[in-house]
Amino acid sequence: QLQLVESGGGLVQSGGSLRLSCTASGVTLNYKIIGWFRQAPGEGREAVACISASGGSTTYPDSVKGRFTISRDNAKDMAYLQMNSLKPEDTGVYYCAARMRLVGDCRAGLMDSWGKGTLVTVSV
Repeated sequence: QLQLVESGGGLVQSGGSLRLSCTASGVTLNYKIIGWFRQAPGEGREAVACISASGGSTTYPDSVKGRFTISRDNAKDMAYLQMNSLKPEDTGVYYCAARMRLVGDCRAGLMDSWGKGTLVTVSV
């Protein structure tokens, strides 16, 4: 069974940076799509970055494009989310998730495994 653990969250000032990590255990992350999602208080879970199994394809919503970068290290079974120029509206719990497909959509309802999340708070 694939287990995902996020780390790297915390409190940062507006304009700052954070790097989130997602560590897999139990089953390899290889051959799976990886997505980072965030959930702000009182809102639904939205995808902020997705990467294909090979790492060759990435997608971002307009709200984070140019500021967030997703990457993966298949040899280490890890994924990362580099977040720059953070804004208060980026505040939320960030989740790592995996889908057992090589390529495809990265929507919350399609993901097969989830971590428990790490809190990111961006102050003004």
